[in-house]
Amino acid sequence: MKRHELAISVLAVLIALASPARAQDDSPITISGFGTGALTKTNSDQAEFNRHDQAAGVGKDARTGVDSNFGIQATAKWSDTISFTAQGLVRKNGTNDLYGAELAWAFVKFKINDDFAVRLGRIGVPIYMISDVRNVGYASTMLRPPNEVYAQVGVNETQGGDILYEHSFGDTTVTAQLQVGNSRVRPPGNFYIDFKPIISSNLVVENGPFTYRLGHVQTTFGIYDNPGRTALVASLNQAGLTSVASQVRLTDIKGTFDSLGITMDYHNIIGQAEYAKRKTESRLVQDTTSWYAMAGYRYEKFTPYIMHGDVKQDSIRDFPGLPTTGPLAALSASANRAIKIGLQSTTAVGMRWDFYKSLAFKVQVDHIKTRDGVGYFVNAKPGFAGSTVNVYAVAIDFVF
Repeated sequence: MKRHELAISVLAVLIALASPARAQDDSPITISGFGTGALTKTNSDQAEFNRHDQAAGVGKDARTGVDSNFGIQATAKWSDTISFTAQGLVRKNGTNDLYGAELAWAFVKFKINDDFAVRLGRIGVPIYMISDVRNVGYASTMLRPPNEVYAQVGVNETQGGDILYEHSFGDTTVTAQLQVGNSRVRPPGNFYIDFKPIISSNLVVENGPFTYRLGHVQTTFGIYDNPGRTALVASLNQAGLTSVASQVRLTDIKGTFDSLGITMDYHNIIGQAEYAKRKTESRLVQDTTSWYAMAGYRYEKFTPYIMHGDVKQDSIRDFPGLPTTGPLAALSASANRAIKIGLQSTTAVGMRWDFYKSLAFKVQVDHIKTRDGVGYFVNAKPGFAGSTVNVYAVAIDFVF
């Protein structure tokens, strides 16, 4: 059975179980769910705006696919110490299908004592501050996490296990997590990336209105079934440019991702910020520094907010000394294009309205400036590089 078929089957079972499970408070099975219904559009048809793991996006014609999703989660309690959790998710994904189903989580949890627990199975990777709820729009003030940071690592879950620790020291709660697993990711483009292994550590400290987070991820990965990249490396070697070829290797690449985050909810003032650095041993996956900061003010059921995010490339953006004329000029241009990412910054303003229990209406406008490339837009037409685009979105988030 294929992964999407398995996910659809799991979703069907969870939905079938939802009504009787929730009707009995003492049921060993609990069902919860979440979703977003959204319309998104831009003011340009020269490129498509998307979330980082989507093959296609949106232009001037409003579409639902970019920001809409639906998820359902079931937890079955076997005993006081053992439970099983599965989460199915439907959203627009990295293929050309409008929507695809996936099995996001499927793990067994062993509670060792009041402080420690172990989980085994398919588990979300703690890469970002809101990794566990990145698809749960209702849990966030913003309509979507900013691509400037959340496009840096495309791994959402691993097959493996983790150890969880949580303890309160007076008014301070400390949560720590150590995770080890493998993952295969299929980004848009008909190729895949194997991560073996991914080792993640995550530390969260909560005190009063503040939450602080420190995360570290290290991995070894390889890029497979990518004809363009494979041909580039082969051509560089055949041309005698072996030193350049060694810097764009496709396998046995070591990489790290370090991030800091903070949230604040003090009286009516809210804030959230993250800062991250990505480093790898291949120029094909560029070193980057990214960040964003969001501030808002809650007035009764309304929360207006503003966010700004940016990303820059830390690794070189061209190979010095490559020939720019003669028979190798085209190969040099290809190598330089391959190691350069399009940069961008986003300033967004929005409003959240909690108009009903477990329902929130959001509107958000993003002003995105690309520079030296097309940023994180896809299907860009010639001449789009360096453009400025406005993105408009409205959404209703819900949980149950």
